[in-house]
Amino acid sequence: MKLVKLIANLGYGSRKDVQWMFREGRITDADGEVLYADDKVEYANIRLDSEPLDPPTGMVLMMHKPLGVTCSRKDGGRVVYDLLPPRYRVRDPALSTVGRLDRDTSGLLLLTDDGALLHRIISPRSHVPKVYEATLANDLRGDEAATFASGTLMLESEDTPLLPSELDVIEPRKARLTLHEGRYHQVRRMFAAVGNHVEALHRVSVGGLGLGELSAGKWRMLGEGEVASIFG
Repeated sequence: MKLVKLIANLGYGSRKDVQWMFREGRITDADGEVLYADDKVEYANIRLDSEPLDPPTGMVLMMHKPLGVTCSRKDGGRVVYDLLPPRYRVRDPALSTVGRLDRDTSGLLLLTDDGALLHRIISPRSHVPKVYEATLANDLRGDEAATFASGTLMLESEDTPLLPSELDVIEPRKARLTLHEGRYHQVRRMFAAVGNHVEALHRVSVGGLGLGELSAGKWRMLGEGEVASIFG
């Protein structure tokens, strides 16, 4: 791929913008030598304003999604892309969320421009567990764990039972729930099905990957080993 198209696809500007960057000498190699649009150079050796380029296709980010932010590109309020550098919004291939957390759910959110990886993570065939902590409006009755683990629970307006899930009680009104699929508002609908209401919801982990010390509203890139840990 030619350098102009490569850099434009990363979101640094239009092809015309990138052509001007070359003319202004802003694009160099690691030693500071000015590059030209038709040069052949290794990706890792390219610098823009003396800084390495963002990772090429295959980038994976982990975000600690805060409350009040939606997993959307266009919304009347704040969206997750507002928390990232503006160029990430216009990368090609697009940077997409791996599944969604609704506006009122916080926690671990993955984003990637690797479509095959995205579908592998969300596919039930991959058996990637997602763990949530839910704060409830009412005390747990005591039979919810057995109901959720049965593999027979049906959600309203659906005709396929949920896969078995694991419930661990933390406090009378707080529980940790491990899911092995991802249906629309699944945790909230599951507790509604047993007569309770979720007041607060936080995703703790996806597969073997947890948030660690990442604070709300922050994000970081994942290394290959961390991506592999998602699948155990």
